[in-house]
Amino acid sequence: MSQQNTSNLVLERIVDVPPELLFKAWTTPQHLMPWFCPKPYQTIECEIDLRPGGTFFTQMIDPEGNKLPAEPGCFLEIVPNRKIVWTSALGPGFRPLEASAFPWVFTAMLEFEPNGIGGAIYRATAIHKDAKDADSHEQMGFSQGWGVVLDQLVAYVKSTPMA
Repeated sequence: MSQQNTSNLVLERIVDVPPELLFKAWTTPQHLMPWFCPKPYQTIECEIDLRPGGTFFTQMIDPEGNKLPAEPGCFLEIVPNRKIVWTSALGPGFRPLEASAFPWVFTAMLEFEPNGIGGAIYRATAIHKDAKDADSHEQMGFSQGWGVVLDQLVAYVKSTPMA
């Protein structure tokens, strides 16, 4: 269970997709890129080194084709088919990053719990250093954006063979 406080933002929803497919869609670049950002934005590049200390990187573009600020993040914890934790505060190999292009850094905890009927409880927690950064992320569109992305993820998994 993720800890909830004023510096965390949480999106939790029951989805009719099994945890194994959610995990695969989050950890396989060709399956992550189609749904990872709200359309009409696009993810045009993705690198995943799925191990603690490994790289998590995505490059996105806006509808006009402009690249958005991007830095490689770092995986902290991987529990196959159940949990992924990565942070934008560290780069590959747990190396601290220079001042970010973003107004704040956060750690993402993604949890996929079986719901007993073939689907999952999907929980995404964005952990910030303080309530001010969490409020800034919410004002930027966390709840709406991460909700849209979850809808896109579920639709993608349901319509795409995940071999």
